[in-house]
Amino acid sequence: MTTLGRVAVFCGSAPGRDPSFVRAARAVGTSLAQRGIGVVYGGGQVGLMGAVARAAVEAGGEVIGVIPERLMALELGDPGACTLEVVPDMHARKARMAALSDAFLALPGGWGTWEELFEAVTWAQLGYHRKPVGVLDVAGYYAPLQALLDGAFAQGFVHDSVRPILRVDDDLDRLLDHLAQATWPPVEAWIRDV
Repeated sequence: MTTLGRVAVFCGSAPGRDPSFVRAARAVGTSLAQRGIGVVYGGGQVGLMGAVARAAVEAGGEVIGVIPERLMALELGDPGACTLEVVPDMHARKARMAALSDAFLALPGGWGTWEELFEAVTWAQLGYHRKPVGVLDVAGYYAPLQALLDGAFAQGFVHDSVRPILRVDDDLDRLLDHLAQATWPPVEAWIRDV
């Protein structure tokens, strides 16, 4: 079982076209703060990132932003974060976010969100961490991802034993409960069957 002190939230630096994305981002920030769980995020004040952080701060939560120097120089850093750490690059950002967090949660986003999400899953599969990873499927945004994952399992590219590492759900409370109660598959199980 996982104790959630902080959750790394991966999400878009844009708000997206569907207003439900921003509403969901705000709900994530508020819910985490109300549960006494800190938010670790990419440090930006824009898009869904900024919405999560502002909502968590407004609800009295801890918010730690981790932003690369290049993005800070573009004045994208969030002055409203409780703590804003500036790191050299994207690799350092992901490593620091992982070190600060007990779980990972992805919201709608683009290239960067997906890259962060899949790196967290890959690290878990390889045993570099034992932290649960969740995806909040807002307005069906991640339905194509779920179909892709189902295909990968069906075709044997992802072993069934590691399927529990990533949970996709459209209900925030249920997903947060899952992240807090996640149990871990043995890392070696998928390796034996390669």
